[in-house]
Amino acid sequence: MAPERQKPADIARRLAQRSAKSRSGDSWRRETYTLPRGEARDKAREWFVKFPKAAYMTEIEFWRELSDGRIEFTIRRLPSAD
Repeated sequence: MAPERQKPADIARRLAQRSAKSRSGDSWRRETYTLPRGEARDKAREWFVKFPKAAYMTEIEFWRELSDGRIEFTIRRLPSAD
């Protein structure tokens, strides 16, 4: 008996499910903030004091300056040492 041929929609559905499963296993904890520059700096410093880079792999994952001068940033850490 010959194996059934899969339709492209079946393959796409299977790959989407696999991708969703791998994303849900992402163990990073993320927070995104939009703050004035000074407050953004203070918030990032607070995170690095509370969750040291050596134990939690804390890092600024993304940041940008908005047109109004505020800073939008995402900081992430591992919960491993919680």
